[in-house]
Amino acid sequence: MTNPQAYRYTKDHEWVSLKGDIATIGITYHAQELLTDIVYVELPKIGQVVKQHAPAGVVESVKSVSDVFCPVSGEVIEINTILQQQPELLNLDPYQDGWIARIKVSSHAEIDTLMSASEYEALIAA
Repeated sequence: MTNPQAYRYTKDHEWVSLKGDIATIGITYHAQELLTDIVYVELPKIGQVVKQHAPAGVVESVKSVSDVFCPVSGEVIEINTILQQQPELLNLDPYQDGWIARIKVSSHAEIDTLMSASEYEALIAA
C-alpha cells in the first residue's frame, strides 16, 4: 500500500493529515503490518492535551502491545469510537476509516519536523 503523499509521518510509524487547525492521526500501513491482527485500541480522551511524540493511546494485537505516539501537540477534539468495536479497521484501512483521533493543533511548526511520504518510505525500506 502506498503512503498518502499529503500526510506527514513519524519514525514511530504514525501519520498525520492536517486541515486548517485540525490534525487527524493514525498508525501507518507499515505499523499495522508489523503488529499483525489488531484486537484492541485504547483511545485518548476528548479534551485531553497531548504533546508531540508522547503516548496518546495504545494498540494491542495478537502479537504485541504498542503505544501510539502523537505526531503533534494539541487538544483531542474527536476520537474514532468505532475502533472500540472494530479495532480491525486499523488493519483494513489505516489511512481512512482506521483514523484514531482528531486534534486541534497548538503548533503548526511541529508539522515541519515530521517526515514526508518519501522520507518515511526510505526509513521503512532501510
